[in-house]
Amino acid sequence: MRPENQSSVSQFLLRGLPIPPDHQGAFFTLFLGMYLTTVLGNLLIILLIRLDARLHTPMYFFLSHLAFSDISISSVTVLKMLINMQTQQQSIPYVGCISQLYFFIVFGSLDNLLLAVMAYDRYVAICHPLHYTTIMREGLCMLLVAGSWIVTYVHALLHTLLLVQLSFCDNNTINHFFCDLTVLLRLSCSDVSLNELILFTEGGILFLLPLGIVLGSYIRIGTIILRVPSTKRLLKAFSTCGSHLSVVSLYYGTLASVYFFSSAWDSKDIIASVMYTVVTPMLNPFIYSLRNRDIKQALEMLVNRAAFIK
Repeated sequence: MRPENQSSVSQFLLRGLPIPPDHQGAFFTLFLGMYLTTVLGNLLIILLIRLDARLHTPMYFFLSHLAFSDISISSVTVLKMLINMQTQQQSIPYVGCISQLYFFIVFGSLDNLLLAVMAYDRYVAICHPLHYTTIMREGLCMLLVAGSWIVTYVHALLHTLLLVQLSFCDNNTINHFFCDLTVLLRLSCSDVSLNELILFTEGGILFLLPLGIVLGSYIRIGTIILRVPSTKRLLKAFSTCGSHLSVVSLYYGTLASVYFFSSAWDSKDIIASVMYTVVTPMLNPFIYSLRNRDIKQALEMLVNRAAFIK
């Protein structure tokens, strides 16, 4: 495309959710409630892990970072959507859009890596229980979390730097409620073949490798359990892995529906993105609190302590 047909945009327009104008108020209240539930629920998980010494274990150390990541990814996407719904303004500055994209990639990828780390932790706990404390020592846990943060920052920086090299034409309307990489690539009037190549190679590896670790860990766990089947071992495995497996299924299910099972970006994909960025982070605290005995006990102790202070 010739240079005179290109223009540098100073802002984008976020179309937002496909909601009729007369229903905006009700949906604003709904999403505000869901966002506050996400923040308060995940903050409660982090607080319980910090205050209860029984939760100072590798699994809950990883869970606290996952809870922080869930708060962050919801804040990065939902806050701007709520502001736009309230003010009826759809614009987002170019720099704001790029920043939102960067942090969305960071925390979205961090969720993926942390779920893989947690799956490995559950594998060691069930398949090598006698060596668990030796293998999952504090230094290794810190290294796994720090490595996850570093990889996601580099991954997000790579795609962001490639994106800012592109030109955008007069069409600056984003048919979404946040700045998503795939949507921005469709808006560009530059050659995006390099961006797409790196997205499908480097991005694919960063998605498939953690997924492989999750699947491999649970296949190995299932093999060990079925080798000597017993009701006690099944119940122990379920109590140990049930919460994590539920979160993994919710995470990868919604992610796959957004990026793999759609041919065009339309209302169905926006709804799936709502599941991924709003519903999943909100449900994670409930999954871990309702299906986890340690979290329940820590919550009961916190409530009793608060009642005693009163």
